[in-house]
Amino acid sequence: MNKRYLLLWLEGPLQSWGHDSRFGRRDTLPFPTMSGVCGLLCAALGADGEQHELLAQLTAGRWQVRAFAHQEKRHPAPLCDFQMVGSGYDESDPWQLLLIPKTSEGKKAVGGGTKLTYRYYLQDCAFAVVIALEESLAQRLADALVAPVWDLSLGRKNCVPTEFIGQGVYDSEAAAWAHCDEMAMDKGREHRFDVLPGADTEGDEVLTLNDVPLQFGVDKRYRDRQVTIIYA
Repeated sequence: MNKRYLLLWLEGPLQSWGHDSRFGRRDTLPFPTMSGVCGLLCAALGADGEQHELLAQLTAGRWQVRAFAHQEKRHPAPLCDFQMVGSGYDESDPWQLLLIPKTSEGKKAVGGGTKLTYRYYLQDCAFAVVIALEESLAQRLADALVAPVWDLSLGRKNCVPTEFIGQGVYDSEAAAWAHCDEMAMDKGREHRFDVLPGADTEGDEVLTLNDVPLQFGVDKRYRDRQVTIIYA
């Protein structure tokens, strides 16, 4: 099986890659999750539903992430946004009624069913993602990213990309990273850290993430993986 390397460039004023979020507090990791990027690729293809086979193909290859920041703003602070949810629904509509926050007894939450939520975003970051894939799938994804079926976003729908996400398919990993570094230089961005697959005790930090998607759709399922962060 011939392997090719798909290069993605994720850049925008806001990004949010949820990992261990709760209803009222939506955190973000400091880099893109595998599940979030897989969702982005499924959106480009117009692939809805559970997608067991496609997800198995996407997650089987080697994934690497490289983070960049502007040279003058090496560590931009995360943004916290406050949003009220649960208001404005028609209680006579059984479907809208389900969207109103409830207590454990099924009654309206304090405040008449409205709830203040906290949502966190990365500001002015850029990430390169290189994925090793079977040749035909890599090319299919590259073509879909040029003319996506559905809108693409960087973790949440309000996080709009400001650069073309698909940056080509390459014969080698080195060629993909060479193009990535050229882009970073042209944009005045500085290498911050790498996220490599697996646990490397010689790295700076090892994380266990529950972000490998097994199926999407209504009943989403994931499994764990370990990654190593190496700071530049």
